[in-house]
Amino acid sequence: MIFIDACFRRKTPYTPIWMMRQAGRYLSEYRETRKQAKNFLDLCQRVDLATEVTLQPIEILDVDAAILFSDILVIPYEMGLPLEFQEGFGPKFLQTISEIGHLQALKPEAYKRLTYVYECVDSVRQKLPKDKALIGFSGAPWTLATYMIEGHGSKSYERSKKMLYQNPTLLHTLLQKLTDEIKQYLSMQIKAGVNAVMLFDSWANALEKSKYLEFGWFYLQDIARYLKNTFPQIPIIVFPRGVGSFLESLDGCFDVLGIDWQVDMRMAKEQVGKRFVLQGNLEPARLYDYNEMKEGVLAILETMRNSGHIFNLGHGMIKDLPRENAIALVQLVREYSSKY
Repeated sequence: MIFIDACFRRKTPYTPIWMMRQAGRYLSEYRETRKQAKNFLDLCQRVDLATEVTLQPIEILDVDAAILFSDILVIPYEMGLPLEFQEGFGPKFLQTISEIGHLQALKPEAYKRLTYVYECVDSVRQKLPKDKALIGFSGAPWTLATYMIEGHGSKSYERSKKMLYQNPTLLHTLLQKLTDEIKQYLSMQIKAGVNAVMLFDSWANALEKSKYLEFGWFYLQDIARYLKNTFPQIPIIVFPRGVGSFLESLDGCFDVLGIDWQVDMRMAKEQVGKRFVLQGNLEPARLYDYNEMKEGVLAILETMRNSGHIFNLGHGMIKDLPRENAIALVQLVREYSSKY
């Protein structure tokens, strides 16, 4: 698998490419499948529909890796927090965590109740071409904790930061509980058949450097060490969004570091390119215009020439991006990177 080879810095005939949120509303096929589910959570839990959606970008775009279709919030949901996905608003927990009693009420071993995820992994892997990789994933402890504390996405993270500064012991207890679940959750995905795993720390940018290293990166390193010791053949990808100002402080046994679009790729290469294979980082909105997209692709490929690199966007696909440009992006990366 070219994607796995790239994760381990093995020589590849071209730079592999996949896209965050590559299964989504910009594809009419996704919208049609989505109509068959009662709601977004049902779509994640229906193995047949989740399998179909996972495979669509492989069939339509010909990317080098599929990423399991699920949601990062299934772990706290299975820990006992009621969850709704509200149209036009997004995910919302109907109960939140603010005191030790709430933590104690969470159900242990949530990973054992996520059988629909493992069944989807098995289903996809059976249908996926052998040369295409399947990526499993989880939200990072810090990002999941913010949702559990705030109840929804936030711009200020007031409740989470209040807990961090006023009751850090409570927050660390929650983060450790999530870390233990994620270790087993990703282990089960690997046993079910994924070829790589990825950790999304979407709200890493909410914290200053010292606090992120303590409350975010520390737990990611713990998960990575556990997985590397248990499954050394499985690449581990981490995407801490918005930490470009302190990239050089990130270390650990991750194989691939996702770079968001606000970070200069040359700077990332200079600071951590020898430490990690880099993944990214085209600005997703460039896909609105073919020429802008091509310019961005060529700049990134030139910068990452002869370096460990997986092509991706610097964040997820936007819901109204032209599908023809998504298809062209894959072809551009494949054509021009093969010359390098």
